[in-house]
Amino acid sequence: MQESIEQYMQTVGQQARTASRVLAGASTQTKNNALSAIYTALQNSETAILAANQVDMTKAHNNNLDSALLDRLELTPTRFKGMLQGLKDVIALTDPIGEITDMAFRPTGIQLGKMRVPLGVVGMIYESRPNVTLEAASLALKSGNAIILRGGSEALESNQAIAAAIQHGLTAAGVPEHAVQVINTPDRAAVGQLITMPEYVDVIVPRGGKGLIERITNEARVPVIKHLDGNCHVFVEAQADLQKALPIALNAKTHRYGVCNAMETLLVDENVAEEFLPRIAELYAEKKVELRGCAETQRILGESIVPATEEDWYTEYLGPILAVKVVTGLDEAIEHINKYGSHHTDSIITENFSLARQFLARVDSSSVMINASTRFADGFEYGLGAEIGISTDKIHARGPVGLEGLTSQKWIVFGDGQIRQ
Repeated sequence: MQESIEQYMQTVGQQARTASRVLAGASTQTKNNALSAIYTALQNSETAILAANQVDMTKAHNNNLDSALLDRLELTPTRFKGMLQGLKDVIALTDPIGEITDMAFRPTGIQLGKMRVPLGVVGMIYESRPNVTLEAASLALKSGNAIILRGGSEALESNQAIAAAIQHGLTAAGVPEHAVQVINTPDRAAVGQLITMPEYVDVIVPRGGKGLIERITNEARVPVIKHLDGNCHVFVEAQADLQKALPIALNAKTHRYGVCNAMETLLVDENVAEEFLPRIAELYAEKKVELRGCAETQRILGESIVPATEEDWYTEYLGPILAVKVVTGLDEAIEHINKYGSHHTDSIITENFSLARQFLARVDSSSVMINASTRFADGFEYGLGAEIGISTDKIHARGPVGLEGLTSQKWIVFGDGQIRQ
């Protein structure tokens, strides 16, 4: 079985590499035609895709999958409509490939610049969310890349149904069908092969839990754009407008629990804690959110609050649990975020512009916000059309990874017969 998986993945890799060379030279119109054909194929396959998702959901319930993963796995008609809208948005985006910048003449007379180019072949490994299959495929195609997708076993039926529609669209548009390939086996050995094929794969994007990320990081022989956990914070500063802070803190935690940009720790300045905490605690109680607080939080809200442990400050709950800490000011808040956070998304609520600027400069995260919910840290909300993930790395891409994150640049030189002296 091991040999057959290896042979299968070698074939997938070879096909992706061949397709990538065709895509690299494809016009914007060709790529958009392919995406439009995929849109039509998905529309025609909605019933089949939602039915396949129900098969996955039934198996997941029977296997006692936790609530956060169930939420990520489910495809409702509304979410399916959102998938299609995301695809339309990608079609409307400006194609970055071929863009030439930084042109300048050198003393020798040559003209030097940079051209944006595809990365080549992207390998994507992810868990649960079947909508990622379409988001990643559409971004890869628009940016001129071939992509190999390996979803989680819990979403196998959903991913295969979406893949069938994508393949139908590619064929209808005359684009190589192997430009998008979805691995058809849940065997973990396929992942081991995918991340060790540098001759066929140019970059790996893992998107899932810590265990997956750690495995990919440790074993990959291909460059990795990591999508780590989202231990996000909201800091209610002493000069915050509490009428803004209340809905932001509520939305950041309760809009959706099982997502990486949900707030997991609420930090409150000691000067407003007595007023703010009882008010926000009442709103969280209505949503049945369990609060785990520091000693000062317990004093203000009562002993019914679960004492927070050191581990709570590091934890991405992905559920209706929130850690709460009262801090002495901006410096302590920033120190806490940089120590315990995952460098994903953090927000300050304040009317003091000077302190807000300090927060922007000193918090070491891929997205830093002022007076806004962390839930905005998303490719769709950032105008990227969709995202292939949210990178907490600093190289090669950071934050939501859209079209530009799937490209590189090469130097180009225009001459007129010059030779080096």
